[in-house]
Amino acid sequence: MFKNLSPGAIGIGVPWTEALVLARESGFEGLDVNIGAMADLAEEKGLEYVRDLWASAGLRPGGWGLPVPWNGPEEDFQAGLQRLPRLAAVGQALNSPWVTTWVLPFSNDRPFEENFDFHVRRFRPCAEILKDHGCRLGLEFIGPKTVRAHAKYEFIYTMDGMLELCAAIGTGNLGLLLDGWHWYTSGGTVEDLQRLTREDVVYVHLNDAPAGVPRDEQIDNVRCLPGETGVIDNVSLLRRLQEIGYEGPVTPEPFSQRVNALPPAEAARVTAEALNRVWAAAGLD
Repeated sequence: MFKNLSPGAIGIGVPWTEALVLARESGFEGLDVNIGAMADLAEEKGLEYVRDLWASAGLRPGGWGLPVPWNGPEEDFQAGLQRLPRLAAVGQALNSPWVTTWVLPFSNDRPFEENFDFHVRRFRPCAEILKDHGCRLGLEFIGPKTVRAHAKYEFIYTMDGMLELCAAIGTGNLGLLLDGWHWYTSGGTVEDLQRLTREDVVYVHLNDAPAGVPRDEQIDNVRCLPGETGVIDNVSLLRRLQEIGYEGPVTPEPFSQRVNALPPAEAARVTAEALNRVWAAAGLD
């Protein structure tokens, strides 16, 4: 596994060329991919040119978001599926097979079983196309009780529930976007992590939770840097990932107003330092 930067997760909104510089200078090993921009550049100047840009920066391409509006109208969904093979081919060529999206833990329209079937129908063709291009799809469960508390129908919000959905889709290239925040707020335990296998995890987010707030009262977009409070056991999470041989990106996603307010270079630096500390505490250096 490698230390990866997602600029948007720390409030950085710069062109991807500038993000390459920020990631390298702050000590990250990888950077999430703007797959649309990479595909356009590859068409204009060739894949070798794009590969050379990453190699020159000394960075690994990280993951990329599923570029299909899978939860929208059928017409939009089908149009997104038509575009996906082109983008997945670029992801494969860049050795960036980690594709991710998140799943709401509720619905105000569909009861659980109907919603489960809807997600299987929408994700299966996406996963099949990605599989044809050597890519995997990571599904993120959303843990906080505060997100689903007032919804009409509850949906998947735990690790085990999301793995059940992955199994039902059945293409063999699905797993978790495992986010420490959602593991913690869903009531997950270190013992739960022991059931994970290498195939279960596609991509990883690290963060921490504000101290002094009961788990069921945590607010989804109010978080901290990894290791900042110690509420979330990032050390155990990282050690388990190492034990199962996880090789993908590990990306800080603190959603911290303090970090977001910093200049881009400073935000990247303090985020890298926080990640380095929990990395060392887990004995991974």
